[in-house]
Amino acid sequence: MDLNVFSNERLMALLALPVLLFSIVVHEFAHAYVAFRAGDRTAAYLGRLTLNPLAHIDPIGTVLIPLLQFFGPQGLPLIGWAKPVPVNPSRFRSSEWDIFVSLAGPGSNFLLAVLATILLKLFVVVGAISSFTSPLFLVPFFFLQINVALGVFNLIPIPPLDGSRVLYRFLASARSPLADRYAAIEPYGFFILLLILMTRASEYFGAIIDFCVRFALRFII
Repeated sequence: MDLNVFSNERLMALLALPVLLFSIVVHEFAHAYVAFRAGDRTAAYLGRLTLNPLAHIDPIGTVLIPLLQFFGPQGLPLIGWAKPVPVNPSRFRSSEWDIFVSLAGPGSNFLLAVLATILLKLFVVVGAISSFTSPLFLVPFFFLQINVALGVFNLIPIPPLDGSRVLYRFLASARSPLADRYAAIEPYGFFILLLILMTRASEYFGAIIDFCVRFALRFII
């Protein structure tokens, strides 16, 4: 099955964009919730401990970029992001919580992907899906595909992505002299990511996502 069969259809984008918005909101909420459980109430005080999209909207990543993807040339990759949740690690009950808070966002995306897979399997078992182009298939499928992409992407160890927080934590725990040098590249992280996405390195990222989605579909179909 061609997983990109729907990528050039604006109707498919209309179904996928709300899924993307919900998924990135859940991602940020997960960071805020785990930070709250760790003892840091910063996000809660700032109104970020909520699933209300308005609290997490980034004018560029949540509004402008998705609109450009919808109204721009077909075939643009579906990406987006919300405002990062403010976290104060010094308020955590223990330093180990830093890793849990960092992994909470990608973990929430993988959880949504698993739930979407289970829902699709249930639909197939009861015979509710008559076509792979029906909304009853497409919406859970987009939940699966988009959340796998968000989870994998955010684990890339390039600041300020979540994977970089985990790697920095390990470097700092090992008292490696590379820790401070690694943290120093954060102001340039966005440009590094752009370069990666513009090179063949992005193909490996896409291959990982494609493998995960196809693996889930083998369970479903």
